[in-house]
Amino acid sequence: MTASKAELLDKLRTSGDQVVSKLRGLPPESFEQGRYESGWNGRQILAHIASIEWTYPRLIDVAREAQSPAPASRPARGGIDDYNARQVEKRAPMSVAELIHEFEQNRATTIAAFEQADESLLNQPIRSAGGITGPLADVVSMIAIAHVDQHARDIAGS
Repeated sequence: MTASKAELLDKLRTSGDQVVSKLRGLPPESFEQGRYESGWNGRQILAHIASIEWTYPRLIDVAREAQSPAPASRPARGGIDDYNARQVEKRAPMSVAELIHEFEQNRATTIAAFEQADESLLNQPIRSAGGITGPLADVVSMIAIAHVDQHARDIAGS
């Protein structure tokens, strides 16, 4: 069942707080250890989650633009892997603290956007740039909550 607006907002707030708390509690060497994704280390995975967070409010626009029974989509230029690599490289000079701060700011923007969104959009079928399809609320739950939480566990090595 698709989450209500209040439930989605609660999940976004709670998961964001948990991710930040987990990341701030890690020793600095955790961010320099190699991890599974594309050979990235923990800091690069953090750069990834900080960079993708700004895209989630744009999914509201995708839902608004959906006019047909087929899910609406905005594919990433050059493919999702190229997009992720560009965003991680762009953040290479940033410190762990700066990346956590960027994630926090972007999560606050995501929450504010969903606070303003019409609740009826949460049931609108969409397709994310990464190819996740379903009602807007479900897609956001999968990528902004479950996906980000998995990356935080990856960084922590758990």
